[in-house]
Amino acid sequence: MNTYKIWIVINADDVRKMTLEKRPQTLEELQQKVKEKCTITEDFHLMYEDPDFNNQLCNLENIEDLPQERATLKVIPLVTICLQPVSFRNEDLESDDTDLDSLNSSSSSRSEQWPEFFDIPKFPSDVEFRLHKANMQYLKDGTPLDLPSDMKVAINAKLAEAIFKYDAYPSVDRFKSVAKALISKHPCLREPGSPDGCSGWVNSLTFKMSNYRQKLRKSGCFEVEVNSKNLLPSKKQAGLKRAKRSEVNFLPNLPNGSTEEKLEEERKELIEEMKKRNPSDPVIKAKMNMTFPLRRQEIVNSATPVKEVQARWPALFTEKQVGQCRILSNHHNKRYTPQLIKIFKSKKGTSRDKLATIVEQIDSNVSSLSSITFRLTLFSMISNCIYSRENGDVSVGILLVTDDGPTTDEDLHLSPLSPSLIVEGGIVLDDMKSLPQALLLVFGLIYSLNLEYPKPMKNTLNFIQMVILGLEGNKLPPKLQALKNRLSY
Repeated sequence: MNTYKIWIVINADDVRKMTLEKRPQTLEELQQKVKEKCTITEDFHLMYEDPDFNNQLCNLENIEDLPQERATLKVIPLVTICLQPVSFRNEDLESDDTDLDSLNSSSSSRSEQWPEFFDIPKFPSDVEFRLHKANMQYLKDGTPLDLPSDMKVAINAKLAEAIFKYDAYPSVDRFKSVAKALISKHPCLREPGSPDGCSGWVNSLTFKMSNYRQKLRKSGCFEVEVNSKNLLPSKKQAGLKRAKRSEVNFLPNLPNGSTEEKLEEERKELIEEMKKRNPSDPVIKAKMNMTFPLRRQEIVNSATPVKEVQARWPALFTEKQVGQCRILSNHHNKRYTPQLIKIFKSKKGTSRDKLATIVEQIDSNVSSLSSITFRLTLFSMISNCIYSRENGDVSVGILLVTDDGPTTDEDLHLSPLSPSLIVEGGIVLDDMKSLPQALLLVFGLIYSLNLEYPKPMKNTLNFIQMVILGLEGNKLPPKLQALKNRLSY
């Protein structure tokens, strides 16, 4: 009886052989067989060596592409970025001998991003009754409410509290979205003399939010206290330290019952755990979650150099802490890919030459379509690293190791031996499994270390963040808005 043999490459140190009674009929069947054979618990996708192209690796998206007699497959773990501390369940820790009862504590103060449509909260009962009566009158004859000062104070106070749940430093556009939602729910609050009916509300919300932050600052809220001018009496204030990329937990306070001294002890225990030959993942997750506020204070308040952060928080510089679970392959990526390719092919001059390698690969390999955005971003990042290296400074970049000998600045290495991440001139993560994964982890590190986007890469990374990921994408810079318009044709 004919059998079907498969050579499975999990990583450089883990290669296995699998023999099946017959060739799999579906991609799902093949993935299940691989999962069972290799005891893989995380999601993954497969690449295969394509005999039509000198056994180059290619995404396996159709079972018909699988070679007929035998196949060599590579397992690619799926990754996405998690912009909040990792949560954990008690049952995850049951198998560990260490006493972890004291670690079951959450430090999160904010867990949601700014909503597409702001939900106006309920006001105090007396205010709600008066608004209901005024709304009925407005719908009857269009008479707006002559708003008493006590009602306005109560409304602004409740709205400021609701706004802070999403953003401590909202933009004017966000204030406008709240004001429009307010007069939409309570039309009696429309301002007859305002062009949009809510300009006065935008102004009053802006002032109220400032007063609300001042109260929180006095009560010890880290997220606003960090921007107190009194903290730096001898230095010029260098701009607000605030969430810039929809981070839902930018600078939380310490958990109830915790002190900096207690968390420092947890940090030291975490370092000892990392020194073990086989560190316990549940212990690391729990301790990293508990010490998150202390870590953010060091990184955000003190702007600690990356090398020092790496020494104090080695667990932060692991793939499991930077990003986890699933690959970024959302509908935006697939939606924009065809139009992106048209734009690339329409380029002329030097830009066209630099993109030619990728465009040629797209023409010959349809499976490259799903990763075109990442590949081009990586090409730009690699070029930026080459430029920065020549000038003695690499702020954020991807280091590639290949076996192809000398390369030129325009070379695009889509299958390096081991991509590594560079921050402030030093390698902080190495042996990445793929270039798309490396790019995703760059985003995770930029958040974890509170870094700015490298200036030469700012537009490219903002495009990924705002358009592809949809984070803070409500107001794009002119160049990105123009590109998004072209992609929407």
